[in-house]
Formats: sequence, structure tokens, C-alpha cells
Amino acid sequence: MNHPAFTQFRRLIDAAITFNDLVSAKKFIAQGLQLAQQKECLGEMMYFRAQAAIVDESFMEALVYLDKAIAYNPADGAAYNDKALCLSELGRIEGVLELFDKGIEVESDYATIHHNKGWFLNKTGQHEAALACFRKALEIEPGRAVTYENMANTYENMGCKDEAIRCYKDALKSTQHVFVAIKDQIRFQIKRLEKKAP
Repeated sequence: MNHPAFTQFRRLIDAAITFNDLVSAKKFIAQGLQLAQQKECLGEMMYFRAQAAIVDESFMEALVYLDKAIAYNPADGAAYNDKALCLSELGRIEGVLELFDKGIEVESDYATIHHNKGWFLNKTGQHEAALACFRKALEIEPGRAVTYENMANTYENMGCKDEAIRCYKDALKSTQHVFVAIKDQIRFQIKRLEKKAP
């Protein structure tokens, strides 16, 4: 990523996909791909093509583009991250942690990779390690609502109700006011946990 606009498009795409705004994601992908073609940046072209495939849930196709993106730019942490997520979506967990670790090695200041590694660790029952990843993501990017939400889920999986409620409340405070449906979902989770026996 040698052009600041590529970083901007990547962040916008990441946020749009996180909040399930696929219309905006597709728009940003198209703009990023157009810029990559203008600048003749092959690695970025492959990365944005992979994003288009991910949005369409064509994970095998995305893997092909991500492998090419990594071949053109081995320091592309986001490409390793997305390859790990695609493999996970396909139910192939072997090598996923290694891909997250490689992404962190080459782009350690990218909060999304730490967050997604935490998501995967929580999903596979490694809750303490997941929490460490979420804390790192929040250290890099304070106020990440989605990270607080995933921390809450992890604490709930550990049977730590009070910590889960606290994290959901932090997620609620950090969620932008335009995401009304997401705020409603978080409020529902808080009420559900508050009603739950200790």
C-alpha cells in the first residue's frame, strides 16, 4: 500500500462489511479497484478483486486473488487477514492462526487483524487468548464498537456475565448514532444478560 487513498478505501470497505452495508462496500471496492488500475498497482488490484469476491461470498475466488495480492506485496497484512477469514468461512481452520500471525507480523498496527484473530480464538474456545487480542485491537484503535461486542460474547462464553454486560455497554457507547439497528441489537443483548440468573 504505497498510496494513502488505498488505505482509506481499505478502511471504508472494512467498516462497511463490518456493519453489513454491502452497497457502500461495493462502491468503495469499485473506487479502490479503479484507482489501483490507474496507478498500475497489481497487488492492490488483486486485493480489491478479492474484496468483491468476499462481498459476493465467493470465498474460493477470493482466495485466488488474495494469494496473488500477497505474492505482489508480502507486507500486506490485510490480505493475510482476509485469507484467514475466507478459509474460516469455508470451514478450513488449519493454518488460519498462522495467517493472522503473519498479518500481525507485517502490519502490527492494524487493529482489524488483532480483532479478527480474537474472533477466531473465541470461536475455537480459546477465550483468554481471544481477550488478549481484543485488548490489543482496542489499544491500537480505542472505541472499536465491534471489538467491545466480541469481547462481550467472549466473556459470556466464559460465564462472566458482569464483564459481558460492561463490554456490551461500552459497545453501545461506541456505536455511531446512525447504526440504529445495531444499537437495538446491543441493547437486546444487555437486557437478555441482565435477566439471566447469575
